[in-house]
Amino acid sequence: MPAAASGQAVSRRQLAPFALFSACYFAHVGFFTSYLPLWLKSQGMGLLAISVLTSVQATTRLFAPYAWGALSDHTGERVALLRYCAAAALVASLGLALGWGYVWLGAVLLLIYTHTSSMTPMSEAALAELVSRDGGFNARRYGRVRLWGSVGFMLSVLLFGMWFDRFGMQSFPALTWVTLLILLASSAWMPNTKEAVHTRHPRPPVWPILRERSVQWLFVSCFFQVLSHTGINVFFSLYLDSLGYSKTTIGLLWAVSVVAEVAWFFTQSRWLSRFSLPAWLMLSAAAMAVRMLLTASSASVLWVLVLAQTLHALTFAAHHGVCISLLSHHFPGRLRGRGQALYTVLGYGCPGVLGALAGGYLSSKYGLALVYWASLAMSLIAVGCAYRVWRLQGSPAARL
Repeated sequence: MPAAASGQAVSRRQLAPFALFSACYFAHVGFFTSYLPLWLKSQGMGLLAISVLTSVQATTRLFAPYAWGALSDHTGERVALLRYCAAAALVASLGLALGWGYVWLGAVLLLIYTHTSSMTPMSEAALAELVSRDGGFNARRYGRVRLWGSVGFMLSVLLFGMWFDRFGMQSFPALTWVTLLILLASSAWMPNTKEAVHTRHPRPPVWPILRERSVQWLFVSCFFQVLSHTGINVFFSLYLDSLGYSKTTIGLLWAVSVVAEVAWFFTQSRWLSRFSLPAWLMLSAAAMAVRMLLTASSASVLWVLVLAQTLHALTFAAHHGVCISLLSHHFPGRLRGRGQALYTVLGYGCPGVLGALAGGYLSSKYGLALVYWASLAMSLIAVGCAYRVWRLQGSPAARL
């Protein structure tokens, strides 16, 4: 991007298309992630079948993000590839309405997620390129764009929760198509820029960076943090439904977490400079342990559950912002797409598959509450891994 390359300030007008795309993308994610398990339940599927189907998303994160990220690094065509992925997911979503059985549904979800799961690392790489200048990552600019994704997510879970309470879950396939159509339209507004690709020089390898101990511990800490978070990402709606909460209330509780997330992204430049990035990594993992303890022990008490949801500001928003900043430091330039993709694969794909399948087994055999006790144990491991990052890496700070 010219502004990033030249070190000039990035204008709000340049950032606006990224903010809109983020809002539309996470509106789709909020809708699809929150209500897919409930739609599958309405189709007569049990907890184990639901966990297998929801694990398809994490499975695609094992291969799709890195493949697309490597392609975007090679060609520089991040925005063009985003548009293709949105169009392909839109076409694939038509298969949800056919109802041709469990295997067919798994294949349709595989196609959808292969394209949508790859959009995050490509859009994050394009945005990171835009807000990085003079060797620094501008956390304030990044947070002001990323918060619109949180707003989109929040509005989505609220509105669709009320919709499904009133009209039932049968409209889920059609609404999936609508959200993906809006996402495709938003990608059309993004500037069709192409990052410079120096074909005379080979792409720098990632292996020297991955051999750094601090980078290894960073990915391991992300693994256990997200593994702990699987209890929220996959089973939270089912857990609340089993406790007798209405779909509107479920949507409101999702929204509480997103309000906290928005507040963090809007104000993160005030807080990140107070501690080192690895220290924030430890703090977010410790907050995750508290959140899982409250959710496992007191989910039937609404005010306690609301309090637990507000910790999302640390367990996701702070953790994500810190990871993006650290990745921009370790994987600059032509390494950026692969660095973001590795974060998605190792930090979300692997723990997502394991968490969904293990959680499905635990919940079907011992009940949904045990998923959150297991998540508590995983978050404590994440604290220890983040401590290793802190010991090895010193005190890198975000560019504010």
